[in-house]
Amino acid sequence: MDNLNYGIIGNCRSAALISDKGSIDWCCLPIFDSPSVFAKLLDEEKGGFQSFEVSADYTITQKYMWDTNIIRTMFDNGNDAFEVFDFMPRYEKPDGKFYAPPDIIRFVRLVKGKPSFICKYDPKLEYARNKTFTVNKEDYLESYTEEGKYDSLYLYTDLNKEDVLQGKKIDLTSNIYILISYHEKLMEQSLDRAYLKFQRTKVYWMNWADKTTKYSRYQKEIMRSALTLKALTYEKSGAVLAAATTSLPETIGEVRNWDYRFCWVRDASMVIRVISSLGHTKSARKFLQFIIDTLPDKDEKMQIMYGINGEKTLTEETLDHLSGYKNSSPVRIGNAAYIQRQNDIYGILMEVIYQQFLQFETTLDNSEELWMVILGIVKIVKQHWKEADKGIWELRTEDRHFTFSKLLCWVAIDRAIKIACVLERGNLGEWEELRKEIHDDICRNAWSEEKQAYTQSYGSKDLDASTLLMEQYGFLDAKDPRYISTVQATERELCKDGLMYRYRNNDDFGEPNSSFTICTFWLIDSLYKIGEEEKAIKYFDQLLSYSNHLGLFSEDIDFKTKRLLGNFPQAYSHLALIETAANFSKNSTKEDRFKPIVY
Repeated sequence: MDNLNYGIIGNCRSAALISDKGSIDWCCLPIFDSPSVFAKLLDEEKGGFQSFEVSADYTITQKYMWDTNIIRTMFDNGNDAFEVFDFMPRYEKPDGKFYAPPDIIRFVRLVKGKPSFICKYDPKLEYARNKTFTVNKEDYLESYTEEGKYDSLYLYTDLNKEDVLQGKKIDLTSNIYILISYHEKLMEQSLDRAYLKFQRTKVYWMNWADKTTKYSRYQKEIMRSALTLKALTYEKSGAVLAAATTSLPETIGEVRNWDYRFCWVRDASMVIRVISSLGHTKSARKFLQFIIDTLPDKDEKMQIMYGINGEKTLTEETLDHLSGYKNSSPVRIGNAAYIQRQNDIYGILMEVIYQQFLQFETTLDNSEELWMVILGIVKIVKQHWKEADKGIWELRTEDRHFTFSKLLCWVAIDRAIKIACVLERGNLGEWEELRKEIHDDICRNAWSEEKQAYTQSYGSKDLDASTLLMEQYGFLDAKDPRYISTVQATERELCKDGLMYRYRNNDDFGEPNSSFTICTFWLIDSLYKIGEEEKAIKYFDQLLSYSNHLGLFSEDIDFKTKRLLGNFPQAYSHLALIETAANFSKNSTKEDRFKPIVY
């Protein structure tokens, strides 16, 4: 089956996707949201790539090296074999700073015999908007654009550069390297230098993994998810990307294609909670600081998402010259959802601040700054919680009174009260009345007697996976009959063969056709909490089997074929995987907790 059989490599500055055939089919340089230099993923003819073409008698296998973000691809025909180690350099320098250039290194090791291949190199800069020229400059191959915005890329290798440029067959007689860089190198490049970077990068990732909390159950899956989240982290600002790609469709041939190379505030509390639980409090604090730094002035509207450097304007445009993934157009860059009004954002933001007080020490200055933000959020929620909005799923048509949005307004006031109690500040009496008013409003208007469940929006009979989070946010207890009934009703209506719809009602583009991966994790977690543990673990194991060959998830899964769909790899999916698996470990038996970890 054709699938998103890719692995991600990265160095917390940018990332690249390597196909299961060893082809670099997606990469943006110098940073995550820069224009692409390889985009075969979005147009097989025009997008650009770099690969090793071998004859049909070769078998190609791929895996990650141990607990790292280095991918090993083996090419073997029985008599001849070579392997390619793909990585983006990242390691600590003597001054404590990290070496993380906008480079991809392909270390090619001769395994046996005399293998041969064609080294295909076809970069297409600036999203392939205009022609890219590639010339041999003796020390390197330089690729550049002449029309439109100027851009350039450099390839260094100990292969014959003219053979690479002309696409000639190459016999491998020794180890070689390929270095693709956004910058022209000042120092001479060599195999020894590439190998040293390989070893240093391997040590960096293994050290990082060693510092990550270990669990008795699903440790391999948790670790791969943790490494994937780290690869989606932009170190300069602390932002975590929703995904490394743009415009991978939720359904093949349809138009639900969005750019996810941005940072959603909604993910913030989950990132902080999960990353902290894994022992990486420094990363969590840096992400929290990114959120604090992007907070608006007192009279400025809070956005649902920002650029990875805190950009507030994310103008959306289409690239009509690209055919899209499997001809699913349009290809979009930017994301118009940044202008949407979503009332849940204030509860999400307050949860982030609450996590700050729970997880970390705060300086006086920081606490005072956050307290002013808290006062501002309470004021906004008080003024606007009764208004309709676009909701968690960012519908682009009519505004509605979404249950999840009301729930998060309740969260905003509830967390404000909890923080105020710690600080001995705030108008607690007034805030407690507001919290009760919102609580009663939700119970009265979101509950459906007919469905015996909380529904998607007030007065609606449609169910929505987001209501499963009512327990996680503390609105309902797991033993509450209404919560148990909501979980069971939601499973009946939205679960299909163990996979979840977000909702079944029509949206801007009709009825959804694919499963939203995080919603399945939400269901599994909810079932586990209401006591249906056996079913939860069965669903979980089944869902894990739908990951790709390297254990990675995208945003969506096709109900029929189980094909991965949507942007990839999806941070939210892997966050939910970690949290769900960790919950299983926390409640495992003593014997289970002390089982040896088998890789």
